[in-house]
Formats: sequence, structure tokens, C-alpha cells
Amino acid sequence: MNSKIKVTFLGTGTSQGIPVIGSNHPVCKSNDPKDKRLRVSVWVRWNNYSCVIDCGPDFRQQMLRENVTKVDAILLTHEHSDHTAGIDDIRPFNFMQGKMAFYAHKRVFKALHQRFEYVFTKENKYPGAPDIEEIEIDKNSIFTIGGKTIVTIEAYHDKLPVLGFRIDNFTYLTDVKTIVPEEIEKVKGTDVLVINALREEPHYSHFTLSEALDFIDKVKPKKAYLTHISHLMGFHEEVEKKLPENVHLAYDTLTITI
Repeated sequence: MNSKIKVTFLGTGTSQGIPVIGSNHPVCKSNDPKDKRLRVSVWVRWNNYSCVIDCGPDFRQQMLRENVTKVDAILLTHEHSDHTAGIDDIRPFNFMQGKMAFYAHKRVFKALHQRFEYVFTKENKYPGAPDIEEIEIDKNSIFTIGGKTIVTIEAYHDKLPVLGFRIDNFTYLTDVKTIVPEEIEKVKGTDVLVINALREEPHYSHFTLSEALDFIDKVKPKKAYLTHISHLMGFHEEVEKKLPENVHLAYDTLTITI
């Protein structure tokens, strides 16, 4: 029997987070903790295995808040800064555990080599720099970590291919705008789906609320959680009341067990 998966939402906000710097929007001024959103990421663990999907600029804060003391691997959906800018903060894990496995598309590693040259250089590398094991994956990859099989799912963030991940009956997708039928088939049968929903108004590279709900209706998971949320979506408490019974607005620190 497969061991249970525990998922903690480390961040559920869009690229600017909530509150947005300098914003007077009512959601940014909210006192409800569920309206405070760090950049999007989840911590997934089972048995003694611990991995994080995406490593954004709030990574250090997220690790401290959740008291994470072990991360075996990081899976990257794509190269944008709100998903990768926290790479330098893996260093404490390196000091405790040694080299950390990173799973990402070849294109993503190429971007990271340019932006974090000091991490990947082979010559005169600074002794305290992050230590990363590069493991290339693509939309056809099926790989095993911690005794569980991971299936990759490709979607498009405007014209940029991004990867989602299915672990047993849990599927995580973010920054999706379009996804082809063959990739949707990989998601079907999922018990718990996490999918992005930026706001109600149209956006060129993210699902709107209605598009996310249409996708959920197509895939038919037992339960779905919305993430990568903008302040323009509205107050958490009000949006939650409008959602279908099996769909919830995720929030930072929410932990679910599958």
C-alpha cells in the first residue's frame, strides 16, 4: 500500500506576493492571515522523504516558518524568478546533507547557469556556494524519488512550456494557461489537484478563476485547491464561499494529507 503524502502550501501568491509593495488595494490591507501570500511553492513529504516544488524568493522564510530541517530534492516547474530566486538559500541544507538534487528541464538549467553562474561554475568555485546535482527532465519523464514514481505533465505559460508533477494521486500544476489533451490525460484520475487561478479578469499567461474551474470540471479530481493567486482575486473568505463544494482556495501554511 502506498504511503500517505503530506503537502504544505509554502506560498500561494502570484509573482509579487500579497500584499504587493506600495499597494493600497483592500486585499493588500487585509488583516486576515489567509490574505497574506508568499510566492508559490509546496513542501511534499512521505515516509522520511522531503521535497519542495519551486524555490522562489521567499524560500528561506518558508523553510523557517514550517521548521523544515531536511530537503532531499527540489523540483522546478520553470525558470521564472518567483519560482527559482531562492536557490542560494539551499546552502544550509548543503552543509547538513551535502549536494541537493534538482529536477528541471534542460532549458531551465541553462537559464539558471546564466543567472547563478557562481553556483554552476567548475573553476575556482567558492566553497560556500550552493551545491546542486542537475537532473534533466522533460514532458516525457517518469522518474522515482523516495520510492515514489513522479510523472511530469507539460502545460504552457503563454508560450513558455512549464512542467507539473503527479505523485500517486496528487497533481501539482501552476502557471498554466493552456494544456493539450494528451497531457490532460495524465492528470485524470487524480484525487487531489492543485491548479493556478490568478484572478477573475482575463490574463495572457495564467488561468482565470473560470478557466481553472473549467479545467477542474474536465479532470474531475475528488478535491482541488487553487493557488498562484493575485490580490485582484478578492478576499480569501469571500472567494472561498463562491467556489464549488470540492474546490478550495489554498492559503499559506495549509497542510493536506493524501
